Amino acid sequence: MIDNQATALSVLDNQHEVLMQLEAIIFASEAAVSLARLKEAFQNQYTKQELRQFLQQLAMLQHGRSIELVETAQGFRFQVRAKYRNIITQVWPERPTRLSPTLLETIAVIAYHQPVTRADIEQIRGVSNNSQILRSLFDWNWIKESGFRELPGRPALLVTTPQFLNAFGLSSLGQLPPLQDAKEAFMALDAHAPKS
Repeated sequence: MIDNQATALSVLDNQHEVLMQLEAIIFASEAAVSLARLKEAFQNQYTKQELRQFLQQLAMLQHGRSIELVETAQGFRFQVRAKYRNIITQVWPERPTRLSPTLLETIAVIAYHQPVTRADIEQIRGVSNNSQILRSLFDWNWIKESGFRELPGRPALLVTTPQFLNAFGLSSLGQLPPLQDAKEAFMALDAHAPKS
């Protein structure tokens, strides 16, 4: 009986240590940490499924705290809970520039209709593209070229990137709001997107 208790305590201690190591890795990282990277950090000692179970336990440990563990398209990260964003904004009022309606409209067209060409974007929006808007989206790594359309001039096909999803706190394109209100939805997502 004593051996069983000692073994159970040893397993719990080991599990706790794994959770603390996961917390340290994610906390210390400047970007979201992928499952593959976590698996590598533990020298393939755990499967991705086992790591997911540990991450679920770690997320539960954050219950009642001001931070939460979230999964994004790029992996796992800690962020301030939405409930505390107002106080953070009061303490650090600097915030990235609000996205312009033109930029939001352009990224919405790309996100919902990808892969698209620049001509597709112009046709859907009904106005000419501002090259600065696309340049900003490329600079932020929110969009990338993904092949070429087999037409004269072989126009580049544009798609969104995991960084785009991450910027809006999404883990997949399936989490995009309904298409009919895309511009308004992206404005709302921008207002509530995690900034930390």
